[in-house]
Amino acid sequence: MPQSVLVLANQPERIEQLRTVLEFMECDPVVVPPEEVATRLHTDTTWLMLLVSGCAGDARDLKSLEALKDHDGQPLPVVLVGDEGEFGTLPEWVAPRLLRRLDYPPRITQWSDTLQRARHLVVNGVDLSGRVRLMLYQSLVGCNRHIQRIRDHIEQVAITDANVLILGETGTGKEVVARNIHNCSARQGKPFVAVNCGAIPGELLESELFGHEKGAFTGAISARPGRFELAQGGTLFLDEIGDMPVPMQVKLLRVLQERTFERVGSTRTLTTDARIIAATHRDLESAIEDGGFREDLYYRLNVFPIEVPSLKERIEDLPLLISELLRRMDAEGRGSVRLSPGALQVLARHQWPGNVRELANLMERLAIMHPGGTVEPMDLPRKFRDSLSEDELEEASEAVNPLMMAGGSAGSIPDEGLDLKEYMGELEMRLIRDALDKSGGVVAQAAKLLCMRRTTLVERMRKFGITRAEDAAES
Repeated sequence: MPQSVLVLANQPERIEQLRTVLEFMECDPVVVPPEEVATRLHTDTTWLMLLVSGCAGDARDLKSLEALKDHDGQPLPVVLVGDEGEFGTLPEWVAPRLLRRLDYPPRITQWSDTLQRARHLVVNGVDLSGRVRLMLYQSLVGCNRHIQRIRDHIEQVAITDANVLILGETGTGKEVVARNIHNCSARQGKPFVAVNCGAIPGELLESELFGHEKGAFTGAISARPGRFELAQGGTLFLDEIGDMPVPMQVKLLRVLQERTFERVGSTRTLTTDARIIAATHRDLESAIEDGGFREDLYYRLNVFPIEVPSLKERIEDLPLLISELLRRMDAEGRGSVRLSPGALQVLARHQWPGNVRELANLMERLAIMHPGGTVEPMDLPRKFRDSLSEDELEEASEAVNPLMMAGGSAGSIPDEGLDLKEYMGELEMRLIRDALDKSGGVVAQAAKLLCMRRTTLVERMRKFGITRAEDAAES
């Protein structure tokens, strides 16, 4: 088991504290200056991870991480230690290797979890090459804190075989979360098998899950493997588990406890090595009280719960979701369409009872109705407009395109369309500048106005090249 940790740091006090913690966790810390990282990587030592202290996170020291780019072995997990504002913008090829960021001073619980994850990745050769991480961020679109927490939870639980219970309203993307857990795990090359427990009649569900032998019941003209067999070595996703009949819940509980089952019509016992991920839109605790769900099965499934927020709880992610949905539609040849700033305003006020699924259906409908065109507020279906007053609709129709504000032009979308990513970047930059102006250049006050952490704001300012007034005053 690899125990050696390569430490890139340059502040004696912090180095000593990191060394003490790592030795306490039974690791072998090897502290090196930035210029020696490449040399150390190409020794015979099997490294557990590269730990970069925030105080070594300036551009010159991070340049030393280029040694990772050409490292021939299994991609080495990178752990950043320090406040997120200390690191600036990481090179693109470092991000896929980034295991996590730890607070400073270090907390033992964080360290223990991080070391366990690093050992699992290195020993099992799990893909850290960027494909999985990129897939994770592309499929789970958004910057909302709930989505960021779900990404963290996925990376934490994926390296285990623990049962996962995903909770959330219909259309929120519970299966997307389940697939990401599978794709980030050591089972990523094995089958991912999904079954909707609410869409299959109770009398057929046992055969669907466990399979059947020829002649087991009327219509069983041949033997057929069940979903547990098809998912062997991989992941079995039980969607809408709350709709499973109680008698079937008893049989599922036995499989989870003993990891064995029999096909319908057979006495031969089969074993299963499928990981179980379940999902439901129902309140299972209330169902238990009403006798509709078994309490013992609930606790078997609820080892690691993940709650997926509704779209109205993450409405700030709406532009990003629309951009990604339109990108996918265009890539798949299903048409393209653009939304005016006013149309975005109207959609942001909708309650979205169908969540992301409703949004995806709307984008497809708009692409059919307005192929290659620009959708204005009055082009949206009536249900999206009915909740707004005439004044609000008029205000949305006259919404100004921030990309044209600098030239003083008013709010019609350009004939060539709107780059939504650039649009949102410009909007974010202007809001940050406005907050800094209102706070007199005090970053902490500006962060409060924007409802974000100071360190997060500092990072966003670096991204856009915005100079802090307090920095300018010091120079």
